[in-house]
Amino acid sequence: MECTVKWTGPDGMSFLAETGSGHAVLMDGAPEGGGKNLAPRPMEMVLLGTGGCTAYDVVVILRKSGQDIRGCDVKLSAERAETDPKVFTRINFHFTVRGRALKANLVERAIKLSHDKYCSASAMIEKTAELSIDWSIVED
Repeated sequence: MECTVKWTGPDGMSFLAETGSGHAVLMDGAPEGGGKNLAPRPMEMVLLGTGGCTAYDVVVILRKSGQDIRGCDVKLSAERAETDPKVFTRINFHFTVRGRALKANLVERAIKLSHDKYCSASAMIEKTAELSIDWSIVED
């Protein structure tokens, strides 16, 4: 896996990231750090990447379990250290899984499997952060 991150120039703190799979993402800094608030911060990208990683796992696991899943949202609420490096210290994952006649035990199992076995991003982040997980099911 590769990516390239390029500073867009001396007028701010924006960076253009290009992935090995051919996609581009803009990142920007906060105004107090010289940015213009034009795009997500790099640490926001880390957080949203973690959410994407675990949500992907949950959807795949529930599909393989024969569940009629119609939606999966995960809201991540994070706290960071007050001093540098300002790593994540706590993250709560709240999953909202929508579908028809979803079995609660299979939803719980999918979320646990993601965090305990499959989600590479969660595995890295749990080295510095206390992770908590809760979930709800919405009949669709």
